[in-house]
Amino acid sequence: MNFEKNILITGGAGFIGSHVVRRFVKHYANYRVVNLDKLTYAGNLENLRDIEDSENYRFIKGDICDAGFIQKLFEEYQFDGVIHLAAESHVDRSISNPMAFVETNVIGTVTLLNAAKSIWKEMSGKRFYHVSTDEVYGSLGDEGLFTESTSYDPKSPYSASKAASDHFVRAYQNTYGMPIVLSNCSNNYGSYHFPEKLIPLTINNIKNNEAIPVYGKGENIRDWLFVEDHARAIDVIFHEGKEGETYNIGGFNEWKNIDLVHLLCDIMDSKLGREAGTSRKLISYIKDRAGHDMRYAIDASKLKDELGWEPSLQFEEGLEKTVDWYLANQSWLEDVTSGDYQNYYKEHYQS
Repeated sequence: MNFEKNILITGGAGFIGSHVVRRFVKHYANYRVVNLDKLTYAGNLENLRDIEDSENYRFIKGDICDAGFIQKLFEEYQFDGVIHLAAESHVDRSISNPMAFVETNVIGTVTLLNAAKSIWKEMSGKRFYHVSTDEVYGSLGDEGLFTESTSYDPKSPYSASKAASDHFVRAYQNTYGMPIVLSNCSNNYGSYHFPEKLIPLTINNIKNNEAIPVYGKGENIRDWLFVEDHARAIDVIFHEGKEGETYNIGGFNEWKNIDLVHLLCDIMDSKLGREAGTSRKLISYIKDRAGHDMRYAIDASKLKDELGWEPSLQFEEGLEKTVDWYLANQSWLEDVTSGDYQNYYKEHYQS
């Protein structure tokens, strides 16, 4: 079958990546979608079981840091576009092992850029889309929002590695004429989320009557974005975003961590038929994370005004939909909460 475009999506077996892969496979039958993933602890092909036999989909296991492998991949498929999501993404893990984040997030990104630069002799019609995070901007006070012009001020090894990769992507545009777009998103939630992150961790622990760890006093504030809305935003930016531009993607939706946990407790009590207030008793305040940013909040008005994107769900609706998914997919949750996750959870949250 002849395809109009060959698209490489890195990290496509992960949480956000799997939603992006699914959207592109289902919406663009004329694209060949190549999903490249190393299948580390957070990558799971079960996330894509529903589209794995699609004619326009191909999965390849591989490491974005392997320059020879990446070069051969670009030569074989002659990619027209790259949507780069592969990354180490958990702040706690970056504190304990920062070098892994430098290798994947910085060196891996530059390896992909080098391959694209080598193959794309003619840049017209090509696009390298780098997916980043709002954490590169640092921490906000009580007021204000991150905009696309906010100065970078990363506070953790994770956010520093993502900031570095952002800078390399822009440098390749400025130096080599690489046709790029970037986006920086707020915290995502939804189905297929690896349960070391706040929302799936809380759902899983409530279900199992285990302690719910909350850093500090739980007063840190995050802006939450439904992952399917994020995938839709990536679709819009990839196809319609202006070359060289950055777009912030947020849910217009700020919550204190403790208020979010309380809401999840109440939803879970209702879903599980427990007495109101039962799950709140599981909350356990633990020592705050080193360098814990107090508040993130995204101004996504540029994306809305220029490309017409806005969130589709109110947070409470999206959260209830997310809870329903986890309760209906117990086998998926049990599979991913074995092995590496169990060891990590005990080390960081049960000490």
